[in-house]
Amino acid sequence: MKAQFKFYLSIFLRRLPQFLVLSTIIATASIIVAMALPPAYVSQMRLIVEAPQITDNTPANTNVATPAVQQLRVTQERLLTRANLLEIARKFNVLPDQETLTSDEIIEGMLSRTEVEISAGRDDPPIMMISFEAGSAETAAKVLEDYLALIKAQDTGARTERATITLNFFQQEVDRLNQELAEKSAAISAFKTANIEALPDSLQFRLSRQADMQERITQYDRDILSLQKQRILLIDLFESTGEVAEARLDALSPEEIQLDTLKSELSDALAIYSPENPRVKVLKARIAQLEVAIRALPAPEPVERPETGNPLLDLQLAEIDTRIVDLKEQKGVVSEEFDNLTESIEKTPANTVKLDELTLDYQNTQLQYNIAVDRLAKASTGERIEFMDRGQRIAVIEPPAVPDRPSKPKRLLIAGGGSFFGFLAGLGLVVLLEVMNRTIRRPDDLVRAIGVLPLATLPYIQTRGEVLIRRSRKLLLIIVIPLAISAIMYAVHIYYQPLDVLAERLMNKLGVRW
Repeated sequence: MKAQFKFYLSIFLRRLPQFLVLSTIIATASIIVAMALPPAYVSQMRLIVEAPQITDNTPANTNVATPAVQQLRVTQERLLTRANLLEIARKFNVLPDQETLTSDEIIEGMLSRTEVEISAGRDDPPIMMISFEAGSAETAAKVLEDYLALIKAQDTGARTERATITLNFFQQEVDRLNQELAEKSAAISAFKTANIEALPDSLQFRLSRQADMQERITQYDRDILSLQKQRILLIDLFESTGEVAEARLDALSPEEIQLDTLKSELSDALAIYSPENPRVKVLKARIAQLEVAIRALPAPEPVERPETGNPLLDLQLAEIDTRIVDLKEQKGVVSEEFDNLTESIEKTPANTVKLDELTLDYQNTQLQYNIAVDRLAKASTGERIEFMDRGQRIAVIEPPAVPDRPSKPKRLLIAGGGSFFGFLAGLGLVVLLEVMNRTIRRPDDLVRAIGVLPLATLPYIQTRGEVLIRRSRKLLLIIVIPLAISAIMYAVHIYYQPLDVLAERLMNKLGVRW
């Protein structure tokens, strides 16, 4: 075990120059970069989506509310736009040597220095934390202050714009539906005017009127038939006996007879029912109609009849003929009205269907109009809430502040980490070189090479002078190599380009932040 350790130690000492070269380069570069990196100041602010000051049981906020996390995401995208970042970078001259950078490089630099984090737990309110890194504390705070001003302006503008658009939309909907209601109402009125005699609301009256007309036509037929029979009997009596019967003809017309009958029925109904009873009202209406019809009857015109030679018989026959003519004329008038009623009744079902369609269309539009008016009222309230800044909004929990000390770079961490990495890299180089080296240096290597176990092995024996020279050379290399490498790195840093700038460019290309 001790021999193995000595062997590996000798290998390390033999490869010590290569180890020192690589580890010293990396360690020196890390130390120089750690010492040369400029200080970076980070300013932070925290924002939260504040619940509406008007409680949720008022429906006005539903027109303009947005999920909190979504609102923060939209705010982030609107904030980090190309125009905003360029304007702020040029306003405060944020980046070093900014005049020599292109617009894309400025945008990349601003985005690399801006960090936005949105956290939203299940029961926790969503919070946005924004930080910005700059070369000076004042610049970092000023950039965040401009970020905050943009966020507030965009949040207020977006909410009020959304509320105004909602209000205008529902106002247009109310106006449109109001116009449709007027058109549909006009269509219903025009249809009723064109079909005023065949509307469903007067169907019962027309059916009752039709039955009454049918009864009157039947009564006219009976009266005419009775008068015709009476005329025949008078003539037969005169021809058989030569006498004229002193028959008294009823001087009342059928309308007058029917009027007397209705008045009798009304008197009997009033003895039982109140004046507001439907039957009493129907009887009164029919009596009024008959009275108007009787007053409108024309006076009977004399009709010439062939005389029988008996003045009394001729007079009776003339009266009967006149009554028959009057009854036929009245029947014709009533029959014409009956036919008109029948035609209107036949049209009523189709008119009912059409009127129901128009009415249903009107009611649907009226329902939409009522909903639109309700939503318009809510949108109007929502607009007032947003203009008064009482709705859901982004509020500041922790405003931007000027940092009192730099937060970057971690110089000790960079120097120590770089040195340790250089040490590991040197060891790795030593191991790699030894793995690639196939030289025979131990008896075991000789056995593996020739496959024969030697009796004995003799190492190379150096003189005292050779040992001294070899040790002096190693010591010189150990001293010279670190000094030379450090001097070269320092010269590059001073006379060519600062190592921190080179490191920063390398990290930017790799997408790594310090």
